[in-house]
Amino acid sequence: MHDIRAIRENPAAFDAALARRGDAAMSSELLSVDEARRAKILTAETAQAEQNKASKLVGAAKAKGDAAEFERLRALVSDKKAEVAAMQAEAKALDAQLTDMLARIANLPAEDVPDGADEQDNVEVNRWGEPPALPFEPKEHFEIAGVAASMDFEMAAKLSGARFVVLKGAVARLHRALAQFMIDTHVEENGLTEMATPVLVRDEAMYGTDKLPKFGDDSYQTTNGWWLIPTSEVTLTYSVAGDVLEAADLPIRMTAHTLCFRSEAGSAGKDTTGMLRHHQFEKVEMVSITHPDDSDTEQMRMLRCAEDLLERLGVPYRTIVLCTGDMGFGARRTFDIEAWLPGQNTYREISSVSTTGDFQARRMNARFRPQGGGKPEFVHTLNGSGLAVGRCLIAVLENGQQEDGSVRLPEVLAPYLGGKTILGADGVLR
Repeated sequence: MHDIRAIRENPAAFDAALARRGDAAMSSELLSVDEARRAKILTAETAQAEQNKASKLVGAAKAKGDAAEFERLRALVSDKKAEVAAMQAEAKALDAQLTDMLARIANLPAEDVPDGADEQDNVEVNRWGEPPALPFEPKEHFEIAGVAASMDFEMAAKLSGARFVVLKGAVARLHRALAQFMIDTHVEENGLTEMATPVLVRDEAMYGTDKLPKFGDDSYQTTNGWWLIPTSEVTLTYSVAGDVLEAADLPIRMTAHTLCFRSEAGSAGKDTTGMLRHHQFEKVEMVSITHPDDSDTEQMRMLRCAEDLLERLGVPYRTIVLCTGDMGFGARRTFDIEAWLPGQNTYREISSVSTTGDFQARRMNARFRPQGGGKPEFVHTLNGSGLAVGRCLIAVLENGQQEDGSVRLPEVLAPYLGGKTILGADGVLR
């Protein structure tokens, strides 16, 4: 959510920032509604003052026995009361209109975000590891002999339709091990607090984390009004909604492993094979609530937490900063981490780490009390994948595949797999 006062003070800068995203100028339209809203408020306040003044005179006229003046003043009070109610209703309607307009405008990009129109203009900032030089034609994850029988798309289609998968046996265990490895690393080494949150939330939580009203079609809603979360960013971030935190308690760092649900609206025909883009998936999320002065540093810390997981797993990756035209709606800066997938012979996104500034905090009224006193200020919120479990599974399987159809697994997962480090071509862990 944007601050209308900041737009009033510098409308040209606001429009220029929107233009960097490729969005149309909005300040004139916003300020027109804002001016009308403020005028109605002023009119209502003036009428209220006149009503109060007349109310005081009614008693005096009655005490003097001036019946005519008493009736005149009583009628004036009644008229002013109706006028105040009408003006307040109009001001409330204009306020709701302005709020809705502001809620549909994307966050402004940070100054250091590269300009660009789409993903072709993203900028690589880091690369780790060398793609494996396999002495055979690499397969996609679902084609590997040791995986194929344990990744059942036909059973999932019978149960739920397209874009679902049933994992069995060793592959299901490996998927679970990856999530546990991620959570343990974040809690024991990265200082995050593990949370177990609901996957069903109210409108307010989706709105406060900028998923509504603009992106309702991207998520699933139950018949009684709950929303299935697209990621636990929603629950972790909204956990501080309406709070006034102490500055000394910041940053708050949280992580959760949850099911996630996305309708994938507008993605027809994209990534229809394998388990790269599904309606239901699992993710380990990181969320930080910070002091505004610390949010940029915190973003880099979160980025390293995600990158480090891939390094421990031995998965080559590259990190890119998204250009203005490719950033998500609520982000002011986003880094994507892309893992190397030999089966596709390309890098694919496995994590996004974003700072939203005070964009979400304004929507959900999350503030902190400065040390030494003073008026509460809005916190900054950040979120990042640490990591997408299913996509991490794909990367581990494809990078570890052997010519005989087996998969060599990362050593860091051995404690979670009973000490086993090989997924045999027969689908059995050894």
